[in-house]
Amino acid sequence: MVRKFDRQKDFVLTRQQVRDFDSWAINTAGVPGVVLMENAGRGCAEVVIAELKKCKGSRVCIFCGTGNNGGDGFVIARHLKNAGFNVNIILCGPASKIKGDAEINYKIAAKMGIAIKEIKISTENTAKDVEVGTKDCDLIVDAIFGTGLAGNLGDEFVGLINAINSLNKPIAAVDIPSGLDCDSGEVLSTAVKAIATVTFAAAKKGFKNPKSIGYTGEVYIASIGIEPKEQR
Repeated sequence: MVRKFDRQKDFVLTRQQVRDFDSWAINTAGVPGVVLMENAGRGCAEVVIAELKKCKGSRVCIFCGTGNNGGDGFVIARHLKNAGFNVNIILCGPASKIKGDAEINYKIAAKMGIAIKEIKISTENTAKDVEVGTKDCDLIVDAIFGTGLAGNLGDEFVGLINAINSLNKPIAAVDIPSGLDCDSGEVLSTAVKAIATVTFAAAKKGFKNPKSIGYTGEVYIASIGIEPKEQR
C-alpha cells in the first residue's frame, strides 16, 4: 500500500525512531529484515512505474549504495524488470561491501541478468561514469544513502550527486533523497533533487521543513508490512 504524505496530518519519525522501529519489527515482532526490504522496494517500484507512465518512459537507471538503501534499489530493479521495463544498476562502491539483506537482493538481481556496473567513486571520473551509465534512461532512481546519513558528504559523493542532478532527468528517491538530513530536512553539502520520494512506514521529521520540498518532490509513504506504534 502506498499513499501520499499529508504534511498537516501525518506523524513523522526521527532518525533514531526509524532505527528503533526497525529493531522492534525485526527483533520483537519477528519480521525478517529481508521481508521489510522486499515490501519497501515493491512499494517504491509502484511509484516508479507510475512516474515512468507519466513521462512515457521505459528505461530506468538505479544508483545503488552498498548499504540497505542500495538493497531497496536491488528489489526495485527486480520488480521493474518483472514489469517489462529496461533496468540497469550503477553500483556506487565495491560489491564486497554489500552485506546482509542487501547482499541477498544484490545476488538475486545479478542472477536475473540485470545489468550492474560497479563504479569507483572519485572526484575525477565520476561525472563521466554517470553520463555514460544513464545515456539512454528515461528516469533515475536514487538508492545511494538512506536515513542514517549524517554529517557532511565526502567530496567524491558531492561530485556524484551533482553529476546526477546535472543530467536534468526525473529522479525518484528511495526513503529520502541522498544528501538530505533525516531530522532537519537540511542539505548536507548537496542533495539529490527528486520529483518524487517514496519513504517507508512513516514520513521523516525533516520532511516537515518546507525547504525539503525542493529535494523530495511529492512524498509517498509505502507500507513495509508492519506499522509504527502511532498507527498500531
